[in-house]
Amino acid sequence: MKTKQIDVFLLPELMGNADISGTTAAVIDVLRATTTIVHAIAHGADFVTPLLTIEEAKEEASKNKSALLGGERGGERIEGFDLGNSPAEYTPEVVGGRQILFTTTNGTRAMQACRQASEIFIAAFVNLTSLCNDLADHTHISVVCAGTDGEITREDVLLAGAIVDQLTLEKDNSVGLNDQAQIAADAWQDAKIGLTRTTLTERLKQSRGGRNVLRIGLETDIEIAATLNKFEVVPRLDPKTWKITAS
Repeated sequence: MKTKQIDVFLLPELMGNADISGTTAAVIDVLRATTTIVHAIAHGADFVTPLLTIEEAKEEASKNKSALLGGERGGERIEGFDLGNSPAEYTPEVVGGRQILFTTTNGTRAMQACRQASEIFIAAFVNLTSLCNDLADHTHISVVCAGTDGEITREDVLLAGAIVDQLTLEKDNSVGLNDQAQIAADAWQDAKIGLTRTTLTERLKQSRGGRNVLRIGLETDIEIAATLNKFEVVPRLDPKTWKITAS
């Protein structure tokens, strides 16, 4: 009898009629929203509020004058915002003790798609092992990839596969996987042969998301996103308060 179920959705649109209420969700947007959020929380941000639209973010900022506005559209910092979507911007000096109102093209939409989950974790390569340690005791996990502009992206698939791989290391057939989880796991099995930060960085650069980041001249962001286990922090988005804090 299966004791754990891991469902991967390579895009929010591929969730179909899946009911994720009561499950534990992990949201992935490697390039770059979830990587950036992990950096923000690890560097002492009070909380991050993910918002769908620029208008929502500005409205919240009008109520909370001390909050920082962060995010992007088309990869670029939004006009009038304090920060973009580059993890390198979210340093302890900038975000320590601050509240951040955050909106991105793909990542915050994926978070919204998980609103019915009982818990929502923020997943990136930079906190992979700590994330999996926290997920290990949960019996039904929904991993939701943001993708890029409605298309599946390689970097998100690889991280989803890495999560599945770490959570099924016992190979005792006690974990059920949907087809998308098996596809992601197969992709990661191929990628992790001889894996180094350099080889992972190159794979991310070749993805659609990576090419978009290179186009705007932020190659360093890809190198940051490809760093395994930089942090032990596992940010969690509370479905009730809609705030991301350190677990």
